Amino acid sequence: MDVRRLRILRELADRGSVSAVAAALAFTPSAISQQLRTLQEEVGVTLLEPAGRGVRLTDAGRALARHADAVLAALAEADAAVEEFRSQPRGLVRMAMFSSAARLLLTGLLRRISALSQVELRFSDVDMTPSDVPSLTADFDLVVAHRDEHAAPFPSDRWEVVHLLREPLDVVLPPRHPLARRRRLRAGDLVNESWISVQEGFPVDDVLRSIALRTGTRPRVVQRINDLAVTEQVVAAGLGVALLPRYSTDHRGGRRLVCRELTGVRAARHVEAVARRDAFARPAVRAVIDALRAEVDEIRRR
Repeated sequence: MDVRRLRILRELADRGSVSAVAAALAFTPSAISQQLRTLQEEVGVTLLEPAGRGVRLTDAGRALARHADAVLAALAEADAAVEEFRSQPRGLVRMAMFSSAARLLLTGLLRRISALSQVELRFSDVDMTPSDVPSLTADFDLVVAHRDEHAAPFPSDRWEVVHLLREPLDVVLPPRHPLARRRRLRAGDLVNESWISVQEGFPVDDVLRSIALRTGTRPRVVQRINDLAVTEQVVAAGLGVALLPRYSTDHRGGRRLVCRELTGVRAARHVEAVARRDAFARPAVRAVIDALRAEVDEIRRR
């Protein structure tokens, strides 16, 4: 089997359409379709089946895509073995990170990467739900993602997943709010509050559903804002309460916002680095992951 065709099959598994694969690899859709047909003839089983106006992988196609990951990862590991003989990791690493993690980690990470003279980190902030992460690994070498504590882990059958941080979510209130006098809050204390939440499908909103199950009431969400810095401003103005991540919220020592632990509900998000296995094998990618871990360790110490 031709490695290039296996790569195309893997791209189709991640990107979902022939046109998306063609755009990513700078080929025409007809050329991609021809390569997939040739691969199908080589293996002698049906890899694709019609799906609306496009195609999707059959069970055999998905199985071969998983093995394509292993083949491409083995090639990357061979390159990495040679790379180890160089004095420093080198190359471009494309990284996607959600915005509140960037607020917490990016500046320190860039300082650490600047010490690696031959590694170039190209960062993009991406508003992502957990379901977006596998497809994002098709465009980025490394994706720093988040998921609710109750959510299923990111799939590890085709991706490498490195846990970086468990960050509690606190109830955030304006300083003069009546509940700010309490050290801890229960779900029942918050039944009548106006919530500033995120768009549905994002981890913080999952915790609000847990509160709803615990209290038997539906939280009153008055605004849905994904930019947590804007949420902070709205809460500080006394226009609602919110669940915000403990380490990345600008509360200014309680002068701007008051953060209170929520008891009785597991309220946290997991921050993890996700990469395709062939990307993970690259020394430059692993150097960025090591720098992320070091930055997280420093934040914990602080």
